[in-house]
Amino acid sequence: MSPESDAGAAAVAAVENVAARIEAERERLTDLDSAIGDADHGGNMARGWQAAAEAVAALDDPDVETVVKTAGKTLLSEVGGASGPLYGGSLVFASAELDGGLTAESAVAFAETYAEKVRDRGGASVGDKTMVDALVPAVHTFKKSVETDDLPPLEALAKAVAAAERGVAFTVPIRAAKGRASYLGWRSVGHQDPGATSTLYILEELLTTAAARLDSEAPSVDASSPAVPDAEATEE
Repeated sequence: MSPESDAGAAAVAAVENVAARIEAERERLTDLDSAIGDADHGGNMARGWQAAAEAVAALDDPDVETVVKTAGKTLLSEVGGASGPLYGGSLVFASAELDGGLTAESAVAFAETYAEKVRDRGGASVGDKTMVDALVPAVHTFKKSVETDDLPPLEALAKAVAAAERGVAFTVPIRAAKGRASYLGWRSVGHQDPGATSTLYILEELLTTAAARLDSEAPSVDASSPAVPDAEATEE
């Protein structure tokens, strides 16, 4: 199998794993969205990712760009509300970064472009209690881990997932400034954002898929970078 075909197969497996995870977490996402939204995030995401998994499985020996673009187009057409353009449309746009195949460098470019498009489409920033609160720290951590700390891509991705976990936790005590949750004002405080949560699930499945393809275990890490001194260790 050529490197292009192998990367394409890995991308198909990732979409299928994400679809299975989102379906498994459908009720959890619905409960989170019921508290501060319109209770449709779980159902919409599960339906969209299942359709995306079926679409990419039907492709004939695709490269990674084709898989990502196909998944994005399917999400765009199948997921209702704002989530379709945010998750799907941004994937379609960012897939062009994978034109030359999947490398650490193209993965960073893809992640940055995807995050930028999500922010552009949704008009959200970190601290607005949206998916951006999980996505942006993950992307920044992944980029720094690859480009500054020179970590292997799998370890960099593990750190990105850890950063997203912190981002999800960050959404709980803050007031929503974007989306339907913002209509609740201070009543949105104390609730975990469903978009940030589904973003974390997606990233976790990307890590699981990558580890499986490399016949390795996902590294156990936190989001801190080895290039940044640990504050407690420095005080000691």
